[in-house]
Amino acid sequence: MDMDVLVVGAGPTGLALGVDLARRGVDALVVERADALFPGSRGKGIQPRTMEVFDDLGVLAEIRAAGGDYPVGMIWRDGRRTGEHQMFDPAEAGDDSPYTTPWMVPQWRTQEILLARLEECGGRVAFGREVVAIAQDEDGATVEFAAGPPVRARYVVAADGGRSAVRRALGIAMTGETVDPHPMLVSDVRITGLDRDNWHVFPPREDTGGFLAICPLAGTEDFQVVAQYPEGTDVDLSLDGIRGTVAERSHLSPEAVTEVRWASDFRPRTALADRFRAGRVFLAGDSAHIHSPAGGQGLNTSVQDAYNLGWKLDAVLSGGAPESLLDTYEEERLPVAADMLGLSTRVHRGEARRGAATRQLGLGYRGSSLALETRTDLPEKALRAGDRAPDANVGGVRLFDVFRGPHWTLLTVGTREEPHPLPGVRTVRIASHDRYEAGVFLVRPDGYVGWAGTGARDLPGYANRVGLTAGQRP
Repeated sequence: MDMDVLVVGAGPTGLALGVDLARRGVDALVVERADALFPGSRGKGIQPRTMEVFDDLGVLAEIRAAGGDYPVGMIWRDGRRTGEHQMFDPAEAGDDSPYTTPWMVPQWRTQEILLARLEECGGRVAFGREVVAIAQDEDGATVEFAAGPPVRARYVVAADGGRSAVRRALGIAMTGETVDPHPMLVSDVRITGLDRDNWHVFPPREDTGGFLAICPLAGTEDFQVVAQYPEGTDVDLSLDGIRGTVAERSHLSPEAVTEVRWASDFRPRTALADRFRAGRVFLAGDSAHIHSPAGGQGLNTSVQDAYNLGWKLDAVLSGGAPESLLDTYEEERLPVAADMLGLSTRVHRGEARRGAATRQLGLGYRGSSLALETRTDLPEKALRAGDRAPDANVGGVRLFDVFRGPHWTLLTVGTREEPHPLPGVRTVRIASHDRYEAGVFLVRPDGYVGWAGTGARDLPGYANRVGLTAGQRP
């Protein structure tokens, strides 16, 4: 066996998974078909829940330094500013959620930060490795490439995008629909004549057939241009083509666009893979689900796929957890992805706003077989097994500081219970808090409550199932 895990694709999903595996000491390799990282801004919004994930992965400071808040939308008509538009519903701050609004970072910069962290943890990316075939047996999978020797791994994770070569090789179908038949342009440009304090929106006119939006990309000198075209249009991605679109739909001259740094066209659609696992191969990110970009959910849902899968692969590979633990990846993530597809589509069609749901702080796994709630007669709003474990500051202890790292956390709240210590588990005692009922909470490495009870009598059986009663990774 060449390695434990082969991750196919060095986008945000593959890199985030690579970081999580590397910091755990898993023998893994990320391979990428292209010769370099993706160069565009496409997934530029980091939602609050993903910022919590990046905090745990050790890249949040760099993400914060590289980006900025979303600007206020400015509506233009006939060369005049006609009003402002708030892109996101306001959110109330609280100590249970340190991040409340999206943070803008161009996708290419997010990937650079994740790659640097991956290398810092001892991992690496092999570029120029295009997958052409995959075969698997009871012990592992063998992946062949257009150039270079094949690789054999115990597990393979396909994070190679919407046109996933791995998914196609496995014959896994995707079910979806066209969200909008109108073709779209997205491009990173250098532009003059617009301030960087606003997201400039030019509504469609009868003679243009589509809107134009020009957004300053935080942390860069670039703007992202997004434009919609009439159905059947062949989108011109050249400098002259983009200049023509900007000049036709705004008060700017063609020469205001001085450089095109990256450009792509697409048709907004939604698609969901029929399954997220086939034997020893897993689908994550766009290889498993394709979203409209309108809700800012694609990159975020994808990174959280990786965050859900990383600790489970480690638990099984270290010999502590049974193979069946890996089945919970599809069990937990496929319904979340399906919900996010629906939300993105509704936002795109103007049927929903970018509000609490798009921030993803309310996502959880209450229905999962890994969520074991042993308490009864709980208040309606009580924190339960399967919920995201909220942050809190109690007696000088910040819970997110305690949770940070590739470990489980046993949290006792307002009780004298002395649970038996478990290997690889950090035990912390705090006084009662309004977000945590009195009791004992076992918090998973990805920040969700796995088990909750008034005492720890029933905890050993759950710990066995998730590999906490075995020894540490050799």
